[in-house]
Amino acid sequence: MNNQQVAKYYALLGEALEDKYLEPDMDEDIDDMSIHLGSVLAGHTVLELGCGTGFWTEVAAESAASVLAVDINASLVDIARERPMTEGKVSFRVADALDLPEDIGTFSAVLVSFLWSHLNKKEQEQLLATLKKRLGKDVLLVILDDAFVEGFSETIARTEPDGTTYQILTTPEGERIEVAKSYQSDSALRKRLGTAVKEIKIERIEFFWILTCRLK
Repeated sequence: MNNQQVAKYYALLGEALEDKYLEPDMDEDIDDMSIHLGSVLAGHTVLELGCGTGFWTEVAAESAASVLAVDINASLVDIARERPMTEGKVSFRVADALDLPEDIGTFSAVLVSFLWSHLNKKEQEQLLATLKKRLGKDVLLVILDDAFVEGFSETIARTEPDGTTYQILTTPEGERIEVAKSYQSDSALRKRLGTAVKEIKIERIEFFWILTCRLK
């Protein structure tokens, strides 16, 4: 249910999804993370989950051998397709990251773009199980997500008994939607991922964090 609420919110947000990247204080962090992401994904065949409007797809495509960008929202995929990508290098598909189709393909790396923090504990476990089932061992997993920034990030509205935290977000039309949103510490990330992956490395800057590891 939570995944559907997240999908609904971002579908209603549409192109406004990228408005946060217009924040002047974020420019340096976007540049730094773009360079780092390009280095991590260089030469890889990449499956991107939660591509949204394709902002980070375009970054990944600069150094990757190829990118299949996936999102549950057809409307966002349509927006992403309009971005100026290298012809023949990037393809798009509408699919649920938590239930990837059997014919998704073979990849050397998976990029999870700003999706992990919107999944509750059960959904995070489901994502890891799906990746293992569809892609197998030793595939590079890269998770890129938001860091909590005082005065910029939305506050947490409530916490579930299992520790999942939720925000109430407002669409451009004024509709309020509750979605899961976690700001996990390095130790919490290692604990959550540790049984499914190996070689975990985490780097943080003010607005973003990036985790790299390999599927077990």
